[in-house]
Amino acid sequence: MVFQSECCKNCCYGNGKCHSFFSSTSARNVSWDDSLPVPTCVLPWSTWIVFFASVFCFYNSLNGEFVFDDSEAVINNLDLKPESPIINIFENDFWGTKLTHNSSHKSYRPLTVLAFRINLHVMGLQPYSFHFVNILLHGTVSVLVFKVLSIVFIKTVENESPKAAFLSALLFSVHPIHTESVAAVVGQADLLCGIFFIFSFLSYIRATDVENKNTTFLWLWSCVLFASMAMLCKEHGITVLGICCIYDMIVIYKFDFQDVYYVLQRKQEVQWFLTSFLKNNLCSFFMRQSVLIFGGCSLLALRWYIMGSSTPVFQQVDNPASFEESIFVRIINYHYIYALNAWLLFHPYWLCFDWSMGCIPLIHSVKDGRILVVIIFWLFFGQLLYTCITLQDKKIRRLLCLSVSFLLVPFLPASNLFFRVGFVVAERILYLPSMGFCLLVVIGLKQLGIYFGQNHQIIFQWCILILLIVFGIRCVKRSADWSNEENLFQSGLNVCPLNAKVHYNIAKNAADNGNHEVAIKRYKEAIRLNPHYDQAMNNLANVLKDQGKLLEAEKLLLSAIKIRPDFAAAWMNLGIVQSSLKKMNSAEKSYLTAIHYRKRYPDCFYNLGNLYLEQGRYDDAYRAWRNATSLQLSHLVAWNNMVIMLDSIGDLEKAEAVGREALRHLPFEASVHFNLANTLGKAGKYVESEEHFLKAIELHKNNPTYHANLGVLYHRWKKYQLAEECYKRALEIKPDMKSSRQNLRLLQKTLSRF
Repeated sequence: MVFQSECCKNCCYGNGKCHSFFSSTSARNVSWDDSLPVPTCVLPWSTWIVFFASVFCFYNSLNGEFVFDDSEAVINNLDLKPESPIINIFENDFWGTKLTHNSSHKSYRPLTVLAFRINLHVMGLQPYSFHFVNILLHGTVSVLVFKVLSIVFIKTVENESPKAAFLSALLFSVHPIHTESVAAVVGQADLLCGIFFIFSFLSYIRATDVENKNTTFLWLWSCVLFASMAMLCKEHGITVLGICCIYDMIVIYKFDFQDVYYVLQRKQEVQWFLTSFLKNNLCSFFMRQSVLIFGGCSLLALRWYIMGSSTPVFQQVDNPASFEESIFVRIINYHYIYALNAWLLFHPYWLCFDWSMGCIPLIHSVKDGRILVVIIFWLFFGQLLYTCITLQDKKIRRLLCLSVSFLLVPFLPASNLFFRVGFVVAERILYLPSMGFCLLVVIGLKQLGIYFGQNHQIIFQWCILILLIVFGIRCVKRSADWSNEENLFQSGLNVCPLNAKVHYNIAKNAADNGNHEVAIKRYKEAIRLNPHYDQAMNNLANVLKDQGKLLEAEKLLLSAIKIRPDFAAAWMNLGIVQSSLKKMNSAEKSYLTAIHYRKRYPDCFYNLGNLYLEQGRYDDAYRAWRNATSLQLSHLVAWNNMVIMLDSIGDLEKAEAVGREALRHLPFEASVHFNLANTLGKAGKYVESEEHFLKAIELHKNNPTYHANLGVLYHRWKKYQLAEECYKRALEIKPDMKSSRQNLRLLQKTLSRF
């Protein structure tokens, strides 16, 4: 129930001014729209302008590739595969790892993964379709922001303010801080969360407007339902319930801190204040708050249960400040990070895909000049909070409080106040808080318009136009950075040259493209910046191993496992290097250690099988490869090695059985058909062998070995004409193929006798 404004002799203080505790009377009667630099002609088209502005700024991300985290979340995520049970989406985290696994980040976003899976099913693994969906989602969020702010202005300043809402939404739609959320495929989590976040808030607004209790309950539980959906898209979606709580107190119930302050100054008025407060119907207010609290606690309890009642485990490089023992160091660095986040909203020029690993060196001393940044930040923020309490215009105070709530509450999960987070700065977590920031900017413009008057409106019009254009250009440029990994990593290097992870990613991209010199240089720089960067050591060792620098690679891998003893991949790679150095016993021990730390490790079982094969331990090799294929049914090389080994030792019956089993899982793999055909040919099953040879050639027409071996089959089968054609076809594809040329000569000698 909304408090009514009442003035009486009991609320007059010594200065003779009348204070109404819950009054909405403004100190200055100035129309919002009259003081804002927006031409009236744009209003009929305002919704479309907001939508197209949001689409236009990020349009060039359509041609982007899968970059950075997209590979793990989409390309390598087994939960997106058609053969994966749909229930896995609700049992695994965002990256496809079991939530109960120690390595899980506990990022439970099943609705986002479901959206990825639907996109993959409809359009295939095409980055264009994912980027197209992201752009449309951002346009939708921007339009919904316009709708929400229009209602907020009506509820707080009590008149329609289309210009103010339009300007806030337009600024939101083109803010460059959103680039990561829109241009990166994984940013779809923020966009979907934003849509359900706003739906939840709109449902709560509706619940406060209706008088029928049944209808109110329906809208309240709709609010909780949408909040849960927002949370299932991204974790901080649940914070919308906090926004609803504050909205109810400030806007609907019209609670005012200034009134409380005046009462505390005059203790004799406390009884009057309590009477005035309690005489209003509190039932509706407490009922709504009870639903929010119960719904929020239930969702948090459910999420805690799904996470296995444990928090994610992060490394020190992910969030160095949170690992500091000194409370002072932790607090001052947290506040410096808050200041940096605020600066990115004000001046989104230094944008980086990753802010960890030395990008922001820690403040350890009061002599560090960056403490001045923290002081300035709190001076400005403190002044903002002071204004929220002391500003004369009660309506603007409410609007300011709501704006600050939109800014702060969605940011709380990333603040390190309640639990440790796995990042230093992440631009994507500012997607929702930026709505409050944009609203604050418009409030500031409104106040400036009142102060300077109508004579300076043209100046404000040009200023806001320039700001929007600059932001739009920055969005276009930043979207181009996200178009491919080379551009993205280079842009990160320009912003954070001390970030070891940036150098690591540049090196990894260079290695994937075959540029080993750049890869080695960047990996070494990453290790120099972070001497404990075990992943960089592991990858650098792989590059050096491929170049034949086995001793140097072994040294790096030994350093990596010393830093992280349970680093299974490093143990496996160490086994590969030691096997190449003919240190067979050490290699076997390394492989078994890797399997000890990672029980489901098909690649390690495969390499262990290769080691046993080299030692002539055929039964052990077979068992190792069997383990690899049981863990990963699509492990092609393990299947092929089993068939080839069994064929070579003369166990043709078992080789045939394994080959047929492999085809049940990999029916369209040419190499499996080829190896089975060879076994069948040796067993004298020429008809079946021919079928599989032809199938292999159908799947891979230009493989000369397939044609050559089919020629050998026909040669044995005494189908000399077909054999000759196969040998000639093999030589057409590969003229220097000696075996085919020799077989062709033998065949021609045989034919010359007839």
